Amino acid sequence: MPISHAQGEQSYSGTYIPEIWSTNMLVKFYAGTCLAEIANTEWEGEIKKHGDKVHIRTTPDITIRDYVKGQKLLNEQPAPSTVELLIDKGKYYAWALNTVDKHQADVEFIDNWATETSNKMKIGIETNVFANIYSDADSSNAGATAGAISAGYNLGVSGTPLAITKTNVLKLITDVNVVLSEQNVPEDDNRYIIIPAWMGGLIKESDLKNASITGDGTSVLRTGRIGMIDNTTIYRSNLLATTTDGADTVYNVIAGHKSALTFASQVVEDRVIDNQDDFGKLHQGLQVYGYKVVKAESLVHCYVKNGS
Repeated sequence: MPISHAQGEQSYSGTYIPEIWSTNMLVKFYAGTCLAEIANTEWEGEIKKHGDKVHIRTTPDITIRDYVKGQKLLNEQPAPSTVELLIDKGKYYAWALNTVDKHQADVEFIDNWATETSNKMKIGIETNVFANIYSDADSSNAGATAGAISAGYNLGVSGTPLAITKTNVLKLITDVNVVLSEQNVPEDDNRYIIIPAWMGGLIKESDLKNASITGDGTSVLRTGRIGMIDNTTIYRSNLLATTTDGADTVYNVIAGHKSALTFASQVVEDRVIDNQDDFGKLHQGLQVYGYKVVKAESLVHCYVKNGS
């Protein structure tokens, strides 16, 4: 916008005084993604196209019986089953680049657009996964009476979401761990909880304070990882599914163990072709994916609202 001038004064803006375009492109911020950190991808290499079906063999249940000396042994035939992972979802991108624009532009924007494409693809896929898996948690790992043994933990239920404040945010994390332990889920470093940003703030305001949260700046920027509490890795995400319950915005917080969710994805098309209708190139790509909760007992659903 030209500098203001008195009436009758000649303005040279747009003639002798040119507009200046910066060669530095504005940095764009993206929602942190953590799907690769919380899902197992053991069968990813077995898919090649949309519609592929991967058959996952499961370990059969073996019965343990009491023994009395001299009794006839009762032999059983273990019955293994399979779980099907269907690659039934896909997302694509397609954008055109005119030859004239490419040669006359004063910035190298192709790499910038490629970065935008990659980040938006990850966000789109993760948003879809988070919106659908929380309902697959075992019934003993959700609701106001969670706990396969005790039924003694309130994780929130429709109509009465659990109100989280700085005084009880740590209790929620420890409660989730007890719920997992009552399902005999391994107590290793593959346990996690994914929380909204405001819950991350409450953790830092709680009695734990920052000093007890481990982590590094790089991983926070890359995956939303903000540390570890009670042997549980904490991830912060803006991609969790929300719902309106009365006057409240409720967040479907996901927690569990990496064994719960399997995810497979493959870029099956990534091409640059001639634009048949103009001078230039068409950049197109297709990524197919599928996911499935294979161990419902390893997944926890918390139905929470901001109570602060």
